[in-house]
Amino acid sequence: MIQASARDPRLDFFRGLGMFIILIAHVPWNPWAEWIPARFGFSDSADLFVFCSGLASGLAFAPVFLQRGWLLGSARVVHRVWQVYWAHIGGFMVVVAIVAAADSSFGDGRYTQGMRLEPLFADFRAYAPGLLTLRYIPAYFDILPMYLAILAMIPVVMALAKFDRRLVLLFVVGAWAASDLGVLDLVADPHTGREWFFNPFGWQVLFFTGFAFARGWLPPPPRDRRLTAVAIGLVILAAPVSCQADFICYAGYGMAPSLGAIHDWLGPAIDKTHVGALRYAHFIATAYLAFLVAGPMGCNLRGQAGEIIRRVGQQTLAVFLTGLVTAPILGMILDHVGRGPIASALVNGLGIAILIAAAAAVAWFKSQPWRRASSPRVDTHPSLATSEPGIAWARHSRSLS
Repeated sequence: MIQASARDPRLDFFRGLGMFIILIAHVPWNPWAEWIPARFGFSDSADLFVFCSGLASGLAFAPVFLQRGWLLGSARVVHRVWQVYWAHIGGFMVVVAIVAAADSSFGDGRYTQGMRLEPLFADFRAYAPGLLTLRYIPAYFDILPMYLAILAMIPVVMALAKFDRRLVLLFVVGAWAASDLGVLDLVADPHTGREWFFNPFGWQVLFFTGFAFARGWLPPPPRDRRLTAVAIGLVILAAPVSCQADFICYAGYGMAPSLGAIHDWLGPAIDKTHVGALRYAHFIATAYLAFLVAGPMGCNLRGQAGEIIRRVGQQTLAVFLTGLVTAPILGMILDHVGRGPIASALVNGLGIAILIAAAAAVAWFKSQPWRRASSPRVDTHPSLATSEPGIAWARHSRSLS
């Protein structure tokens, strides 16, 4: 839905918006989480994150394959997978340290239990190898492993596209169907048999949908009244039956328990682990409406608030990690100050401010201000005026011998 071109403000805006929603959703027992999109539809911020990641990857990685060849394009993807892998390991270990410190202070183990880390703390030596090999995916830390697994599929997709794009469609839909049938389920905890909550073979359908739009394999959707009516109808009909049973919901069967039967009946079609077909359709409908609301090239997303959100969206990996670490801390604060309206607003506002600050800090470091041109320094020895200090030193040494 975003054409492959220069950096599109819509992409950054919706990535940034997704980062805020993910933070709110991950704060334990956060009152604000009752108002996130997941409570009013089948899809949520995770779908948005993966779809936008596909768009971004189509713009960033595919040109390398086309210009430098498949081998170097694959190397570029491997480099990104390596970055995401260590981001996952590092982020998890920081959260483990925070949880351990909190439970050591309060002495009741509530946060260890809340994060489902009891098995890890009970036998770290048994779980550590699995953590490094991704055979053990801790609960609540399964988004980045899913993301890096999908990234690893890009070389396959680009190789297939070189022969025939219909092979890409066959691969994507085939993997999605196999995932839905349980053929490609992955074990997240070999000690308990728990499976990956985000199966990458299912979630890749959202990623490569975005990828295809970015590459121009799928044309931008038309602004059509009939399509708009269908999208609005699907979004409205989904709201009453979309709520999860373990949350207080203001739009679903939290108000009308009889709607729960419909929700359960739809189960496989709205499944999150494998991206059920109705869940996928709901996201596409929502994305289409967002595409219309944003206006041509995001003209309706301008303004100071839009600019702040876009800057957050430009640093998604760093911001996501910041949110991952910040969310449990915000939950601990809420445990002590209460979850009333004012306290919730202040704590969530603090979390949003932290994400904005993190994005600004990362952008500043990426700009490498220390490498900006400065006034030339007069050097009394011509042989030292070179950008290669080692060579200059050698030349200087020879001149002295």
